[in-house]
Formats: sequence, structure tokens, C-alpha cells
Amino acid sequence: MTITSEEELNRLKAIGRICAVARDAMAAALEPGITTRELDDIGRKILDENGARSAPEVTYGFPGATCISVNEEIAHGIPGDRVIEAGDLVNIDVSAVKDAVYADTGASYLVPPVSRRTQKLCRDGKRAMWAGIRAVKTGAGLADIGKAIGKFAGMNGYTLIRNLASHGVGDSLHDEPSTIATWPDRAERRKMTEGLVFTIEPFLSLGGRYAEEKDPDDPWTLVSEPAALCVQFEHTIVATRHGALVVTN
Repeated sequence: MTITSEEELNRLKAIGRICAVARDAMAAALEPGITTRELDDIGRKILDENGARSAPEVTYGFPGATCISVNEEIAHGIPGDRVIEAGDLVNIDVSAVKDAVYADTGASYLVPPVSRRTQKLCRDGKRAMWAGIRAVKTGAGLADIGKAIGKFAGMNGYTLIRNLASHGVGDSLHDEPSTIATWPDRAERRKMTEGLVFTIEPFLSLGGRYAEEKDPDDPWTLVSEPAALCVQFEHTIVATRHGALVVTN
């Protein structure tokens, strides 16, 4: 999607805000004893109350309103009977559509007590996302995003999952431009144009490099290869000449 009018921008901001509210409400309810299905119900209720629909359900028939990934799971976890426990690392990913506009956001959360190393990973995952967001500006290269995130990861001793990328969003859940690397990619030559809408969502890890299916019977849930803790933070942004306009905060 490329924003061409104030009306389009307002619709994007509206669905972005709904996704953010759902994400934050689910995070606030995160505590030992709650199931991932109960967390998902909180997100679905907020989407329903605001006239929005789950984007993964609408687009792919995903079996849940939101994606909730716990510990070894790094993306696309299916809400269900899994009980959240003290010490868990939980990723909440909310994407939705309203008035024909899509937005996408996510964040990783800790359920205390956790190790200092895991605390640092979670803190630095957010910092990695913002390193990418600060690289956004009309006319800049899309490769600048991956360069900035890769520099941050390298300086701090992390790896990046290299087959889960950022992507265009707005007219659909996965829009053009497709596959925006959140790692250094020398082959990337595309530029950011004024009003371009896309996500920035690095997967920062303590050793993981690729995402693979968790179970042959589960076509959705992804885990790290090699096995390692991983966090993801994601915002939907609009590229402008003044930098990134974040619509999911």
C-alpha cells in the first residue's frame, strides 16, 4: 500500500491503533495459569468490539484470531490449551483488517522470573526494531533497514532469523514490497517511496538463524534452527520524507 490521501492514512491509523490496543490488552493479562486460548479470546473481543477482523483468519484460515508463540516457538503459534508458566517468553502477534485496510504488530514479553540474559534479549529485540525504524526515510534504500539491524545485532552478539522478513502491508496482510530483509542483504536495490506502508519486524536470537516447522502435523508454528531463544518486535510504519510514521504504537 502507498498512502495517497489523508483518508487512507486515517483508515490505516485506525486499524493500527486497534491492533496495538489488542496487543497491549493481551500483554496486560499475561500471567502464570492463563492459557494461550484465553489470551487469544481477549484479542478477538477487542477486534470484534472495534469492527475489525483477524487478518490471519481472513487471509489464510489461521486457527486463531492472533498468533501466540511460547519459548521454543518463535512465530505463528496456534492459541490453545497451553498454560503460561512463570519463566516463559511469549510473543504476541496481532494483525487485523478494517475498512479494507490491514495493519500488523507484535512484541515479545517475559513472565518473571527470567534470567538476566533473557531480559537483555527482550530489551535488545525492541532496540533492534527501532534501529530499523530509524533507517526509514523516503528515497533511502530498503537495504538500509537490514544494514542497521544487522549492525546492532553484530555489535551485541546476537544472530538474526534470516527466513522471516518484514513485508508490505495495507491493501493486504502481505503486500508489496515483499520480503524486506531485516538482516544485511547486498542484493536489495529497492527504494522507499513516499507513503509506502510496510512492517519492520526483526527476529533477534541467541544463536538461531532460520525458522522451521515445529511439527509435521502443524503447518503453522515455527521454531528456531538451531534451537535458541528468539524475540520479535514489530510495527507497521509509513515511509515519509521526515522518517517513519509508526501507526501501531
